[in-house]
Amino acid sequence: MFPGSKKRIYVSMIAGILMLSAAGIAPVAAQEIPNDFTAIVRQKIPAVVAITTRQIIEDQPTNDFLSPLDGRGSAPVQPQVREALGSGFVISKDGYIVTNNHVVADANEIHVVFTDKRTAPARLVGHDSATDIAVLEIDPRPDMAATVWGDSDALQPGAWTIAIGSPFGLGGTVTVGVLSARSRDIQAGPYDDFLQTDASVNQGNSGGPLFNARGEVIGVNTAIVSPSGGSIGIGFAVPSRTARPVVEQLIRTGRIERGFIGVHLQEVTPSIARALGIPDSKGALVASVDPGSPAGKADVQSGDVITRFNDRDIQSPRDLTLAVTNQKPGTTATLASNRGGSAQEVTVTIGERTDDETPTSAIAPTPEAGDQLGLSLGPIPEEALQQLGVPPGTTGVFVQDVAPDSLAADNGLEAGDVIVSANNLSVTQPSDIEEQWAKSRQQNKPILFRISRQGQFLFVAVARS
Repeated sequence: MFPGSKKRIYVSMIAGILMLSAAGIAPVAAQEIPNDFTAIVRQKIPAVVAITTRQIIEDQPTNDFLSPLDGRGSAPVQPQVREALGSGFVISKDGYIVTNNHVVADANEIHVVFTDKRTAPARLVGHDSATDIAVLEIDPRPDMAATVWGDSDALQPGAWTIAIGSPFGLGGTVTVGVLSARSRDIQAGPYDDFLQTDASVNQGNSGGPLFNARGEVIGVNTAIVSPSGGSIGIGFAVPSRTARPVVEQLIRTGRIERGFIGVHLQEVTPSIARALGIPDSKGALVASVDPGSPAGKADVQSGDVITRFNDRDIQSPRDLTLAVTNQKPGTTATLASNRGGSAQEVTVTIGERTDDETPTSAIAPTPEAGDQLGLSLGPIPEEALQQLGVPPGTTGVFVQDVAPDSLAADNGLEAGDVIVSANNLSVTQPSDIEEQWAKSRQQNKPILFRISRQGQFLFVAVARS
């Protein structure tokens, strides 16, 4: 199962698939819990449900043992039934239930099972694969219990967390732990911002609630890291900050609207921060701005380092992405940024994101710049414009070659790049780069290049060794 002697650790979505046999569950040593959660559990467990789904898989007909001339045609289709288990929770006494998208994706039938063993058919109201959230609806039951949202931002690592769900089909299972970390990016999707908990979650816990010590839902259990598929105390939940607006939109409209401003971002590395003359590497660096986008209309410029969005500090590009996507299209927001060492503030009207919104002639190398940076530079070859994906009207200097183990190579420049600016000044010939490299050496700071690579713009800072 594991190559060599190393076990493979993987992130797994935790809906239980009944077509697979469940592995044995190792006993967990009992722990002494200083607080008593029985009152919270007694109140909230009726609002937590198990979810069962059935998907009919139509196999393609086969005729491996039949001659095409025997007159009988293909063998009959043999549909297969795929059943899965997950968890969910009632969020409204109107009959709305929250779960994971991967629990109900492509299901032909969905049923929910309450702790009193009564079942009810459910219909899919809407889903969002980007955050792995789905909303179901059932006919309301008399005196149906419902959960309430809590503030995931207020929960700090070390705080108690309570998971309730249906792991391995064992409905009404309660586990307790602490919040291990916040803002985890596990590369599951574009808006990763997970809570990490050591409350035990397993296959079948997907879509179940993660409560705080007051019995408020602060997360939707979604994935685990495990070498075997069972809990090792590393579980992830979509925070209520992300899940709640998605759920409310799905209930209201059945679809998701996401904010969009039209900027392409990159991290501010320490070298780029030095080149820009800013004190630290916090913020989101604008690599390019889409023409005619909300950001373009608001005069956001390439090279701006966005440090604040409304009242939220921006530490990284992911912070800005999450802040913008949570804004309702048509609303306005304030962007604070650093531009060339000066503070800027602009107001941008949020747009709506759509699903589709991301070498040749022999010319002598640049003299001193080529020798020191390790670059062979020349004009942009006309015949390579389409191949390079250089946007129409782009001016700059073409990188013909990068010397191995040079400063340019060590800092990520590649042959085929087009350098469009150096130290935020446009360049049209190799001597422009030589001049800016000399100035950077005199000031003992990196030179900041803006390059076009396969149709995308980004910044690269090259520091003198």
